[in-house]
Amino acid sequence: MFLLAMRSIRQRPGRFLATLLSAFLGAAIIMTFNAMHDTAGQPGVDAVSSETLSTAAGVVGGYGTVLVFFAIASTLTVNVRQRAAEMELLRCSGATPGQIKRMVVGEAVAVALTGAALAIGPAMLGGRALLEVFQDSGQVARSVEFDFGPVAFLTGFDITLLAAAGAAFLAVRRAGGRSRRRSRARTVPAYAALVAGAAAVTSTFAFSAKDAALMAPPAYGAILLSVGCALKAPQLLAAVLDRLPLGGASGWLAVRNLRERAGQLAGILMSLILFTSVATATLTMQAVESDAVAASGAVKSVDAKNLETLNFTVVGVIVVFVCVMLVNSLYAATSYRVREFGQQRLAGATPGQVLGVVGAEGLVLTVVGVFFGTLAALAGIVPFTVVRTDAVVPEQAFGVWLAVVAVCAAVTMGTGLATARRALRTPAVRAVATAA
Repeated sequence: MFLLAMRSIRQRPGRFLATLLSAFLGAAIIMTFNAMHDTAGQPGVDAVSSETLSTAAGVVGGYGTVLVFFAIASTLTVNVRQRAAEMELLRCSGATPGQIKRMVVGEAVAVALTGAALAIGPAMLGGRALLEVFQDSGQVARSVEFDFGPVAFLTGFDITLLAAAGAAFLAVRRAGGRSRRRSRARTVPAYAALVAGAAAVTSTFAFSAKDAALMAPPAYGAILLSVGCALKAPQLLAAVLDRLPLGGASGWLAVRNLRERAGQLAGILMSLILFTSVATATLTMQAVESDAVAASGAVKSVDAKNLETLNFTVVGVIVVFVCVMLVNSLYAATSYRVREFGQQRLAGATPGQVLGVVGAEGLVLTVVGVFFGTLAALAGIVPFTVVRTDAVVPEQAFGVWLAVVAVCAAVTMGTGLATARRALRTPAVRAVATAA
């Protein structure tokens, strides 16, 4: 099966580009920040610099691990679903389910290993640049020299390979039709995340306005709530679709397509929910904190600067990953529909009507993802703002929210429509005949 996996990669390398890109970016980010552990562990590094570097590596490295898994899982899930006919042919040829799993996992590990190897150079450059940022802001001493050591190297490869193997295994299981068991497996973690998130945001009221740890409970609470909503993405999408008032042929087809492909689109919706929640909550709370400190005339401490840097860095990492996940997933999911688009055109639909359906689908996904992500974000923002400034909803929230929504809409709608437009360049008859 390993030889078959290598042969599959050599014959159809294009189908693995999305996974390769996700693995490359994930390994690069993990190695970049975990290099701060290596740098902090050098002899002669002072305590303040060591704490700053270790905190950055720990916080962003943890986020990076989760995001790597989500990014690789989303691309592999689409890849496996598109190969259903190929896998069925292998089963008919005598391959067992276990052999097919080993083949898919072998493909994922080989691609992830390549991505991690390619990421070493960019990670070293990124680590040096990150250290300079900390030094320019006064958080790390100028005498500290960059070191790319075993922590960065091993974590980058180990986490990327484990994420690829685990995501591939889960993707094959999902393709095996175990929908009920998968639904139950998601329900418990989803409710656990929602309960833990609610407890975290509620605990915000136990802190004082000037407590250094005030931002932590609502921030983590918003993240947990968004994770809970993300895990329930297929059910949330189905519930919204039952109440949508979309009319016309494009609207009816969009709702029908989304309802049938709710499970496949879960990864896209999860990305939108997580991005909206984490970006809106983190940037809004940081803006409120910075304005409150400026209004009081106080000077930010090193810890406050560290927190601000981490907040912006985390959001930046999430933006990059979410954009990659959305582009990869939407491109793969839309380009796979060449035959469907050809059939619609042979049935009398114009290219404009096909694009209208794709646009309506993207709009629904964007609205649903932004809506539930915004709810999770507000659950963290409101308690923080009440304790910190006595307001309820801060004035900074609206501007941040608009920027986040603009990014979501641009990536989702832009990728979907651009990919569909490219697919429509293929003549309808050829599209149906080729994909058949």
